[in-house]
Amino acid sequence: MTDFDAIVVGAGHNGLTAAALLQRAGLRTLCVEAKLYPGGMASTVELFDGFRFEIAGSVQVPTSAVVSEALGLDALPTVDLDVMSVQLRGIGDDPVIYYTDPMTLLTHLNEVHGAEAVNGMAGLMAWCQAPMRALGRFDAARPPKTLDEMYACATNEFERQAISDILFGSVSDVLDRHLPDREKHGALRGMLAFLAVNTTFRGPETPGSAAALAFGLAVPDENATLIKKFRGGMGAVTDHLLTLFTDAGGELRLRSKVAEVLTADGRVGGVRLEDGSTFTAPVVVSTLAPDLTVNGLLDHAVVPADIKERYARIDHRGSYLQMHFALDGPLKFAAPYEQLDDPKYQSAIGIFSTPEELQRQWEDAKRGIVPADPAIALQVPSANDPSLAPPGKHAVSAFSLWFPLGDETASYGDRKAEMGRRVIEKITRLVPDFEKLILRHTTFTPKHMGTMFGAPGGDYCHGLIHPEQMGPNRPGPKGHVGQPLPVDGLYLAGAGCHGGPGITFIPGYNAAQEVLSAV
Repeated sequence: MTDFDAIVVGAGHNGLTAAALLQRAGLRTLCVEAKLYPGGMASTVELFDGFRFEIAGSVQVPTSAVVSEALGLDALPTVDLDVMSVQLRGIGDDPVIYYTDPMTLLTHLNEVHGAEAVNGMAGLMAWCQAPMRALGRFDAARPPKTLDEMYACATNEFERQAISDILFGSVSDVLDRHLPDREKHGALRGMLAFLAVNTTFRGPETPGSAAALAFGLAVPDENATLIKKFRGGMGAVTDHLLTLFTDAGGELRLRSKVAEVLTADGRVGGVRLEDGSTFTAPVVVSTLAPDLTVNGLLDHAVVPADIKERYARIDHRGSYLQMHFALDGPLKFAAPYEQLDDPKYQSAIGIFSTPEELQRQWEDAKRGIVPADPAIALQVPSANDPSLAPPGKHAVSAFSLWFPLGDETASYGDRKAEMGRRVIEKITRLVPDFEKLILRHTTFTPKHMGTMFGAPGGDYCHGLIHPEQMGPNRPGPKGHVGQPLPVDGLYLAGAGCHGGPGITFIPGYNAAQEVLSAV
């Protein structure tokens, strides 16, 4: 007899997804989590008294409808937004307002930004369709496609070129084709470039960056669920998944860091925690980054050298700054952006650089230089969900590229302070009272995110969206296509697996289905 039928390592959204599905299928399941609270990057955390923040994921990205139905996600209350986001450069330009309603969005683009913007966006949405299929963006319980299978997703030469773009092309290559007016469409181009490269360590002009653009642009068909913002923040999803798991009889143990996945005779036998205690089970599902699982939790003698070396090559270079602010009042924008004072526009405000500026800043970051005018994704979730801040106050978050990683000329702390200062100054140029409204704030770098969430290098993707780390080069539950893990009963289920990154629940779902098909 074993202690459990299955053990899940990590209680983030993928871990709780796998644990809930296994427990509900009748497997006695233990979920162990190193931190003080469940949820991982899908958490809503009270950083200051009364102020709650989504310190990593802020929306559920599109996912398979099969997964959404299996988890009952449609039952969760959402914040229904008329405006999903607003994008601008902050130089007096007309904002690009991303209305939730497609017809309203198209009307806005046509009337304010011209027919070229409408045609360009339509062309981009057509461009991403074949790459979406090739990457298996919304596939559930299906393995990654081989390179030949990826190209077979193309039905014509346009689609074949699009698949070649994601393997070899850059974001700028694609944007120059569809939105060539660099000045008129600067905010739109900046938004699309930021959307792509925030999941990479590549500039928009760098070959291979187009894969992340296709991944970010992909929109679900009738078999997938759209982007959602949940009332109470992403922590509401964690609470829901945890309830599914525990109501079915599952057991969660916090402050329980796994030191080793136990193996014998080519199969898993359970886990050993850092405090020396052990739990036995014939199945272990790990939601840690794949390389941390394979090269960190397994006995080195169990894994062949070529497999260890492949996992060791995963690129995890996080290069961002994240800031959270407790504000004494609402944001009031200076002319010509007074329209953004309306809370309906404040869910997400992008204050972006052009792709060309982003490229230069990335090149500087490799040399240790803090960007002079950093691109910022600003969010005021409390504007539309008052539960996240005390009455009359606001919880505000800012995410910015690029935090320097190269040959540093200043200390890590000095670079963190300098970049934080520049982020505040840039926001204050548009919101004159912003700095005066700050009651408290905190700043996270990739190093902090790595410490808090076990994300190597602060890489919240657990493997950046580079073409050599996607498709057949992103492992499934049993490892890579054609190179499975040589350990029976071990399954991978984190964001670094096929179906990730992002809050899609697909890696956790895939691992659970693989386990259930084998028992």
